[in-house]
Amino acid sequence: MAAAAAVRPDGDQNPPRVVLSARGLRRDFAGFVAVSNVDLDVHHGKIHALIGPNGAGKTTIFNLLTKFLQPTSGRIELLGTDITRTSPARVARMGLVRSFQISAIFPHLSVLDNVRVALQRPGGLSFQFWRSLAALDELTPRARELLSIVGLDDAANRLAGDLSYGRKRVLEIATTLALDPKVLLLDEPMAGMGHEDVGTISGIIRSLAKDRAVLMVEHNLTVVADLCDWITVMQRGQVLAAGDYATVSRDERVRIAYMGTEHE
Repeated sequence: MAAAAAVRPDGDQNPPRVVLSARGLRRDFAGFVAVSNVDLDVHHGKIHALIGPNGAGKTTIFNLLTKFLQPTSGRIELLGTDITRTSPARVARMGLVRSFQISAIFPHLSVLDNVRVALQRPGGLSFQFWRSLAALDELTPRARELLSIVGLDDAANRLAGDLSYGRKRVLEIATTLALDPKVLLLDEPMAGMGHEDVGTISGIIRSLAKDRAVLMVEHNLTVVADLCDWITVMQRGQVLAAGDYATVSRDERVRIAYMGTEHE
């Protein structure tokens, strides 16, 4: 089956600018083609979902975009700059930041200190090991601001390990924001969450997307339908379909491959 075009059509007089793009992306593993001929455009101020069944290539694409894997062929651009052979650390400093599927926080530090630790890198303090903790107080106002943005200001002095699972994921988003991302990649942000937490995270993501691009892998189709402006559907390492939810959900190939023929 030929891969469907993944490039977003220009149907607007003032379309949002493309901040992250991939063309002809391919990755082979010892003869196995994990991703083949993937074209992708992610736009500023928009939420873009990458969906598909297990093994469709979603995580591989995330790893390629964030440079944890090098593509076998193809080109990746971030903010108009070719990053195809750029290191993961350099890409993160340029503004492409990933939040992982498994919550990654320091459970024995306070919520506030988790964010202050994350703020050390953009502040240039991460290599100044001789500085006392008190010297990091200059980071506290920004850390509290980030906690307020995600609704964790009431938990600033609690141990991160004592938070509920949903609030730990919220804290992870706050630490990701400390890196001042221009493009935020979220790997299954709703995984393992109850209905109330899903609503909270969805609201946070919608708010964050006003100032940056968001690309997310998500299996909860209700969330995808409600939250995402654009959807790329993957199957067997290729783009199967792309469009808004109404468009891709009507595509018979998508219904068969991912949603199931009974899904409405």
